[in-house]
Amino acid sequence: MKKLHILGIIVIAVAIGVIFVSLKNTSTYADFTEAVSNPDKEFHVVGKLDKDQPQIYDPKINPDEFLFSMIDNKGVIKQVVLHKSKPQDFEKSEQIVLIGKMQGDNFHANDILMKCPSKYNEGAQQLN
Repeated sequence: MKKLHILGIIVIAVAIGVIFVSLKNTSTYADFTEAVSNPDKEFHVVGKLDKDQPQIYDPKINPDEFLFSMIDNKGVIKQVVLHKSKPQDFEKSEQIVLIGKMQGDNFHANDILMKCPSKYNEGAQQLN
């Protein structure tokens, strides 16, 4: 075999290895029940803010910790510890996606994605 063929085979093998490693580290969408049963795995949990429960954020004590409760799409309520500051317009969000893991009874999120009401949708409703 030529050196070029051997080099091509090595490049292909490395590319396959990189693909398998990246697939193994990806998190999946789940609910709180699945996150509780797999505490070592990172999940994306979709739900909405439980507005009946208090929100705790004191930037003087810890600016990178925000506590609130969320209801997942199956109706399970869990306390969430977000390891970031409280997002702007958090209370206005229609849907929340948390990225993190379960630790004990709380879901510890490293990141959050929020779907807020669109100003364009509000304008369309006013036209009707």
